[in-house]
Order: sequence, then structure tokens, then C-alpha cells
Amino acid sequence: MAVQTFAAIAVGSFELELGIYELSARNGLRRVDQVRHVIGLGRDTYSTGKISYRLVDEMCRILEDFVQIMNTYKVKDYRAYATSAMREAKNNQIVLDQIRVRTGLDVHIISNSEQRLISYKAIASKAAEFNNIIQEGTAILDMGYGSAQISLFDKDALVTTQNLSLGALRIRSLLERIPATAKARREQIEEIVDNELFTFRKMYLKDRPITNLIGIGENILYLLRQLGQRVAGDCLEAGVLRQFYENFTSMTLDQMEERFGVTAEYASLLLPAVVVYKRVMEITGAKLFWLPGIRLCDGIAAEYGQDNRILKLGHNFENDILAASRNMAKRYKCHISHNQYLEQYAKAIFDSTKKYHGLGSRDRLLLQIAAILHGCGKFISIRNSNECSYNIIMATEIIGLSHLEREIIANVVRYNIRDFDYNKVQLEGELHPGGDSSLSQTDITIRIAKLTAILRLANSMDRGHRGKLADCRMMVRDGELVVTTGCQEDISLEAQSFAQKADFFEEIFGIRPILKQKRRS
Repeated sequence: MAVQTFAAIAVGSFELELGIYELSARNGLRRVDQVRHVIGLGRDTYSTGKISYRLVDEMCRILEDFVQIMNTYKVKDYRAYATSAMREAKNNQIVLDQIRVRTGLDVHIISNSEQRLISYKAIASKAAEFNNIIQEGTAILDMGYGSAQISLFDKDALVTTQNLSLGALRIRSLLERIPATAKARREQIEEIVDNELFTFRKMYLKDRPITNLIGIGENILYLLRQLGQRVAGDCLEAGVLRQFYENFTSMTLDQMEERFGVTAEYASLLLPAVVVYKRVMEITGAKLFWLPGIRLCDGIAAEYGQDNRILKLGHNFENDILAASRNMAKRYKCHISHNQYLEQYAKAIFDSTKKYHGLGSRDRLLLQIAAILHGCGKFISIRNSNECSYNIIMATEIIGLSHLEREIIANVVRYNIRDFDYNKVQLEGELHPGGDSSLSQTDITIRIAKLTAILRLANSMDRGHRGKLADCRMMVRDGELVVTTGCQEDISLEAQSFAQKADFFEEIFGIRPILKQKRRS
């Protein structure tokens, strides 16, 4: 395949960044140029809740320059993503419209969970190192300006991921009006960090052994220069970070400016970042610190390359999304064996009826997650479990899913045991950036209805939670979805429930589900 030139734009809390990349199947991903502009969007958002027109004007002018650079490189495609400062701004929709009108760029606001998965894809583009490191207990600390994400991997599987309000800019904003000496400021930051990490340690670390810590984020790229690391990608022993911490926290702002070659504005953001990295390493007990030296734009380019089948990333990220969902189900004491049968039946129904539902692989993933999480609300209320499940799913970030995708899953789970009302499905989120932006509320409602019909039918097949139909085969024949089982046990409960759910399935897809039991002679 020929080399493709691609542009990635990141609208962050503290800077705008443009990355120009060459992508090819043979040579993979190569960054050929990078342009950055410091702009304090986060300062406006975190203090006033809105982005000022002054900053909107500055942002549009810089983005116009980015467009000129993209034209110079003759890029064939681009993706532009905005993160927490834009996501939390009350006026973000008018800001995006101004950018579209003045620059011609379509900027998509991505959820926190999408942003973190994109960063992990950038790490995975360094396939050999990433896959080797996560075979042992590993924590990834993605330190941003608005927040920090801690994700735990064990034996190549994602165990959990949590977002904490520990962004460097957010911490600085909390403390900037409090006068303090350098020593006192360090202690104040440590108090904030330790308070946030207390619950994380108690709930998610427990006795879980962590050997490696992977550090990513904008600030760490500056710290690389002073961590004794000659080339990004090296592993450092924990003692190196501890010694660096002692040296760094004794510096004045002027010394940081000179040592790191940054402005006073940027230097003041380095201290919160260093404290967070150091404290996370201490509470996890990690022995090695790996700094792959990646940026968000690298992740955007890696995601684009994967989506367009230019790059093959060695790590399966769909498995991470499913692993995070299964760990969530475990946390809420879901019936795991029932979930496994339900997931099996739902996938089989989906695959057998492709001609009739017209849904894609992403919808199949959302269906799997709905099957895994459909009973999580029973942890709160058995009687009103579907509404509780809806609220739990909407309140919990699942790595790699957009806000809208979580809404789709939550609604499918809600209507699994409630009459479906086409006029009352409420959606608040934006479409997944990689999806079809032309989809309307009606399109999404129909999508939810289709997934609900499949989940209901699958759920009916394990009415007794005993997996009686695990051997079933499915085939669409003469306008019917025929489900055939050789189970010799009494399946009266399953047959009755199946018949009750058949009407809605037929209403949605136009084919009638039929359950047949083969009896031995």
C-alpha cells in the first residue's frame, strides 16, 4: 500500500497540537512534523465554566495556520479531537461552530474513556515493548492537564481503569490563590493527590501486585530530559524517579524554566505532574517506570491507521473494553455464568440475522456489553433492577466507549424488562467520532430497539439460569428464526419466556423466532 499522509489535531486544555504523519503497511506510523501552540482553554473552563471569545478567536487563528500547514503537506485525511476543557465548557457547541465556520475543520469532542483508549493505541503501536510489559502487573498513568487516568493491566488483560481529578492545570487552579513557599506548595499538592488516591488504592489495588508503571502525558515529555533517559522508550528503576523527585522539588520556578526550556506558565504545571507520578509509583509499589514518549496526536494517527486497515496493532482493544465490562459486572455481583450464556445466545442471534438487522461489528460489541451488564442494578434493587442498571452504566465510564454508546447500552438494558416506548428514548451524547454523523435521534432509537429485541430473546433462552440451551443451533428459514436444541431436560420455562419475547422480535425484524426441542427416540 502507498504511503498516506495524515494530520492529527488535538485541542487540549493547555495547548493546540498538530501532528503530520506518514502511514504505510510496510513502515507503520512515522511522525514527520509537529506544531504546538500554548493556549489556556482549561484555565477558562475550570474557573468560569466557559471558553472566552478572546480564546476562541486565538484558537481559530491558530487552527487556520494548521490548515495551511496541512495543505502544504497535501494531507489526504485528518481527525481533530477536543478533550476535557472543551468537553466541560458550557458553550462548547457554539465554539465548535465557530471553528467549523472560520477554519473548515470539524472538531469532535471525545469522551474521557475514548481519549484514554486512543492514548493506549499509541503505546500499542510500540507493540513489542507494550505486549511484553503488560504480561506482568502493570499500571498506566495517563497524566493530563484536566485529569489523570490510572489503568491496571494483568496478564495482557485490562483489570480496571479510573479517572481522577488530578490534572496538572486543575491542581494548579485549586492552589494558585493560596500563598505558599515551595516546600508548603509541594505538601499541599501531596495532600490533594493522596486524598484522591486513597479510595483508588482501597478499592482497586488491594493485594494486586504491580511491577511496572507506564507514564504518558504531555508533562512527562519534558521530564524525560531530566530523568536520565537518553531515548524515549527506556525503562527506569523506581529509585531514579525518587531521586529526581527530591532534586526537582527543591528547584525554584526560575530554575525549572531554565532547566526545561519552558515558560513560567508551563513550569508551574510540572510540579503537580511530578508529585502525581511519584505518589502513584509509591502506592502501587512499581519497580520499573517505562516512558514510551507518546502524545495524543500519536494515538489519533494510530487509531486512524487501525480503522482504515493500514496499521495492525498487536493488542486487541475490544478485549480491553469487554474485560472492563466484565470486571464491572463482577464488582456489582452479577450472575457470571448466566451472563456467559446470555452473551453466547445474543451473539448467535446477531450473527444469524445479519441480513435482517443491518447492524455492524460495533453494534455487536455494544450488545455483548449490554448482556454482561444487564443485571448490575440488582446490586441496588432487585425489584427495580433495570432502572438501577441504567443509572450505574450512565455513571460509569467504560474505556473506549463514547458517552452516546454508553447511553445506547444503558437504554438496551433498561428496556430489556420494560415496554419499549419509541417516543421516550432520551439521548444526550454525541455520536462516536468514527461513526456516521448524519444519524438522527430516530436512527439511534431504532438501533436501540434492534439490540433490545436481540437481548430480550437471548435472555429468555436462559430463563432458569442453567444454560439448558447451550448446544442450540440457529437458522433463518421461511421467515422464521429457528432455534433448535437437543436438551433433554424440561425447558418449559425457557419455551414460555421465548414465546413472550417473540412478538417484539418479530415486530422489529419481521421474522418469527421459533424454539424447537429435539427429543431422542
